[in-house]
Amino acid sequence: MSESLPWMQQARAQIGVREVPGPKHNPLVLLWWRLIRRGGIKSDEVPWCSAFVGAMFEQVGMASTRYESARSWLDWGRRLPEPAYGCVVVLARGPGQGAGGHVGFVAGADVRGRLLVLGGNQGDAVSIVAFDRARVLGYRWPALVPLPDVGPLAQGDAPQSTTEA
Repeated sequence: MSESLPWMQQARAQIGVREVPGPKHNPLVLLWWRLIRRGGIKSDEVPWCSAFVGAMFEQVGMASTRYESARSWLDWGRRLPEPAYGCVVVLARGPGQGAGGHVGFVAGADVRGRLLVLGGNQGDAVSIVAFDRARVLGYRWPALVPLPDVGPLAQGDAPQSTTEA
């Protein structure tokens, strides 16, 4: 089932999409904003992780939160007690639980047990990076999709996240 998740196929196809520094903006990031918010935000230099996750769902016919806040995903779909490939993971931004957040898709785990997260606005790009599980605020699954089997995540390797901006 994991390889057939349409939102993950969409997300993987976007790896490498980057912000455009300066007054011009990446048209794909602007499209993602329009897909989650009619009218959309017109910049790629604001936190766009939620726009990325939302657009991947919207492009496969599934409603997202349609909101720019990463933490809005904590109320979306169904809660999972453990991570599963393709689930939405909501993370605290930086140390502690603070007000900010980051959101992406669980793509696996590394040998140290960190989550490999496929997300947007990770170092100003769509990428897969590792996050410490201590930052996890919650795991979510689409309400209308059968719950996944929970088991060990596929192992891989990715650099540690240094910035979600």
